[in-house]
Amino acid sequence: MRLKLTFPALLLCILSGAALADEATVKKEVGTHFPGEKIESVKKTPYFGLYEVVVGGEILYTDEKATYFFFGHVVDPQTRQSLTSERLQQIKDARRISIDSLPLDHAIKTVKGNGKRRLAVFSDPNCPYCKRLEKELTKITDVTIYTLLYPILNGSLPTATSIWCSTNRLKAWDDFMLRDIAPTGKNCETPLETLVQAGKKNGINGTPTLIFADGSIIPGMITADTIEKKLSGGAAAK
Repeated sequence: MRLKLTFPALLLCILSGAALADEATVKKEVGTHFPGEKIESVKKTPYFGLYEVVVGGEILYTDEKATYFFFGHVVDPQTRQSLTSERLQQIKDARRISIDSLPLDHAIKTVKGNGKRRLAVFSDPNCPYCKRLEKELTKITDVTIYTLLYPILNGSLPTATSIWCSTNRLKAWDDFMLRDIAPTGKNCETPLETLVQAGKKNGINGTPTLIFADGSIIPGMITADTIEKKLSGGAAAK
């Protein structure tokens, strides 16, 4: 009886090990086609013997030898739902960035009210959605906001430099984002390259991108109500 119980479990372990080995092989093969890119995950799918590969926050499908790549959506004909879209949403929801792993010492720090809640924002000064977000942030209190300058749009670097080199960075930021007053700071040593590299390392592809204390990430402009709901479960500022 013991043998009958043990054998299926042993077989399951062997099969699981084989599956993992296959996924590791596929990951290695795919990696040769994406030098410099992080292959985030490889998972065998239940359809067509394909493997799901997540790279750069996107999904592609390939065969066990990574001979061909397939881009597009797998659709369930019964429900008419995109299985690819569902997986992308799952990946997005599960993604986390530790707020303490970010270069907060190079942030423009805003303390509102008791400042206990924390929020980091990658923001480009020439991004119109970033300016809209700043207006929403004026409605939030009891929060510490770390603004990480992320000048990735054309022509944004000089503005970001001028803001950083201003005598009062926070005022220069608020003046420019809320009141369209151009910063007057001169050239100085800045951490902008460090901030851009930190953003790229964490897969920040657009602005604004908000990172909350629980590590959750929301790209794009969101309302004060949504921000408030997310902050309600955040950890206190240090």
